[in-house]
Order: sequence, then structure tokens, then C-alpha cells
Amino acid sequence: MRRLFPQQTAPGDDREWALSELADAYAYPTEGLLPDGWLRANMVASADGAAHHGGRSRPLSGPADMRVFGVLRALADVVIVGAETVREERYRPARRRAEFTERRLAAGQTTVPAIAVVSASLHLDFSLPLFTEPEVPTLVLTGAKAPRAGLAAARAAGAEVVVAGDEAGVDPSRVRRELAGRGFTRLLTEGGPRLLGLFATAGVVDELCLTTSPRITVGTAPRVMSGPEIDAPQEFALTDLLEDGGFLFGRYRRARQDTE
Repeated sequence: MRRLFPQQTAPGDDREWALSELADAYAYPTEGLLPDGWLRANMVASADGAAHHGGRSRPLSGPADMRVFGVLRALADVVIVGAETVREERYRPARRRAEFTERRLAAGQTTVPAIAVVSASLHLDFSLPLFTEPEVPTLVLTGAKAPRAGLAAARAAGAEVVVAGDEAGVDPSRVRRELAGRGFTRLLTEGGPRLLGLFATAGVVDELCLTTSPRITVGTAPRVMSGPEIDAPQEFALTDLLEDGGFLFGRYRRARQDTE
């Protein structure tokens, strides 16, 4: 891993960074966590712009990307993910990592991040370990008009149901408020593209961590964000750029004029 931007004051050696170094590099900002939290998105894309290959992101990933993925999870209070991604990527509960236990406890966090699944239909398999075996109860984010049978099944499985919308689906701004109200202020979303597009269209994404993979896929896979075109492009500023084995790790922060 080496830093390309901001340029280091002294040349760095191209080596594998310790997990603590990665955690320091990706630390959440100390300001902006309240009242609605800080929403960070983490996605990987091929060099030709695809968000996945064969319906999954793993073929685009590599060892360095998986290390960053794990560190971002270890820094978060909650990981927000869409129901389709849960099904396609076969999500499991977050696992405890000894390297981060002390850091999390010092920050007042639970031992592992909670997983929050966004679903309007609640068409989920509640017998999966994500719901039956989490160290921290899994949350289900849905709307007030979600199917009652699905709500009952989620609660029976031990999930915490969070109503974050007046219709069947969720209101992105309300998602942030509801989670922050439960003490989850360090927010991380891993998509998929439709969920991230929903958050971005609503203007509630504070930061995008984007891994560009040195692979091409062709095909018709969506980009990292999918949805109706917004009226004008949103401005983000590049704050960090790392490289490892041809993978580029960019960190973009929403520009000031979009937050005022």
C-alpha cells in the first residue's frame, strides 16, 4: 500500500500497512457525527465501471480491497445494505475482530457493527445466520406500509424493525435520523447500486470510498450508483488516494457547497 494523494512529505515504502494504520487513514471525522450521523459509502468498481460481475462484487476484489473492506466495517457503528445485496452476496453477521475490540470499546461502540437491511417487501429469509446468529441484533429498515406478515416474521426472528418511511419503502433522510437516534452515528453503506443511488439522490451521502479494480468485465452490470439521473452532478472532493497491486482506493467527501 502506498499513498498517492495527499503527497507524503517523505517517500513511503511500498509495503502492507498494519490494520491500525489503515484504521487511522479511514477514521471518521470528529465533527459532523451529530445529529444525523456521518454516512460513508464503500463500493468497488471495475476499470470499465461495473459494480459487480455475475451479480457479485467479489470477482472485482482482491486482498488489499478486502483488508480495506474489513477496516471500514470495523470502524462503523452500523452497516446499511439493501435486501437484494443481502441475497446476492449471502450476507452474514459482522464478526468480532480482536484487533479492533479495544478501539471500538474506547469509542463507546458495540463489539461489532450492527447490520441494517433496507427492504420494502421484507422478502427475506429470516432463518439465515444474519438474523439468527448476530452478536448485535440485525435491524430491518422499512416503511410504515410494509407487509404485516413480513414485519411479524422479522420480529419473530429477533430482528429490530425500524420504520423509516411513510410508505412501503424508506426515506433516506429518515434512515439517518432513526439510526442516529439509536446511537448509530458512524454509518456505512455497502450498497448495492440502487440503495446507494437512493441515498445519493437524496443528498445524504457524506463520503464515498471507491475501490477501482484493475479488471474489466464488459457486460451490462450497473455502476456503483443506479437510479434516475439527478438534475445536476453533485460535487465531491478527493481527500485521499491509495494504491496497492494496481487497485486504487479513492476517498471522496461531499463538497462544502452541497452541505450548506
